[in-house]
Amino acid sequence: MSSLRQLEYFLEVAEAGSLRQAAARLGVTQPTLTVQLRTLEESLGVLLLERSRSSTMLTPAGRELLPEVKALMAQWHNIIETAHLIGDHTHSTYRLGVPPTLGPYLLPTLIPSIHKTFARLRLHVREEVPDQLLTGLEEGRFDLIIGPISEAREGLVHVPLFREPLMLALPAEVQLEHDGDLTESDLSGMEILGLDERHALRREVERICESTGARLNRDFEGTSLDTLRQMVVMGMGLAFLPALYVRSEIHRPEELRVERLSGGRLFREHALLYRRNAPSRHFYRDLTQHIRRVIETELADTVVPVA
Repeated sequence: MSSLRQLEYFLEVAEAGSLRQAAARLGVTQPTLTVQLRTLEESLGVLLLERSRSSTMLTPAGRELLPEVKALMAQWHNIIETAHLIGDHTHSTYRLGVPPTLGPYLLPTLIPSIHKTFARLRLHVREEVPDQLLTGLEEGRFDLIIGPISEAREGLVHVPLFREPLMLALPAEVQLEHDGDLTESDLSGMEILGLDERHALRREVERICESTGARLNRDFEGTSLDTLRQMVVMGMGLAFLPALYVRSEIHRPEELRVERLSGGRLFREHALLYRRNAPSRHFYRDLTQHIRRVIETELADTVVPVA
């Protein structure tokens, strides 16, 4: 079978027009070059060179194959160059998974900064609920995931990023009877709306209701944060909305207002995860540190960075 080195030898002889000059350029002996060229001809089943004492010329078959060999070698050099670029892990395409309750409200802040710092890096973003994100990461459908995942499974690296407050959303006309800041104790007996069971936020809201005495409305469930917000505006109940969603989407206080509760564990924790043995794991560490810096500088008024 022909080798790339033999094809390289053939190109050099075609350019030099002499076995002696080609051997000198390649840094090999002339007998070695001759053996490799004959092996190439035997492999292809055609004579490529017409040899004489004074020169070496291409045969008709050699002239016809020369453009194909040049194109092949150019493609091979492009492969080598691309591999070298990919080798530093900043010129690759990575598949990032995020939950639909986080991605649209976090990534508009993160991605421009990531692209500015890692100009040739490409991210293909896909939304899934957290359980499917974890499974997809383990099965290789994602390279990285960011979401409300409190701990890693075996074989995964779990890097905490930030805590995101959960804020109480209520219709603008509803007035709560409390003095000063709203606290967990004020939630007792309130009717709370939630997302369907696929979402991790649903489990967080269930936990809050159990600990505060609030009632989770199981008759009406939202399929998205936008649906949940509209249910609140319609007066169907109150709801906990993530702070990044509130920052991005709540702009009409005449329809809906939000209250930040003091004390307790009214937040959800987000982390970045990747496979422990991933070839790009060293780059993922650098990327994680960059994401943390962006969160600290641009989102610290909304979320709580985790060191």
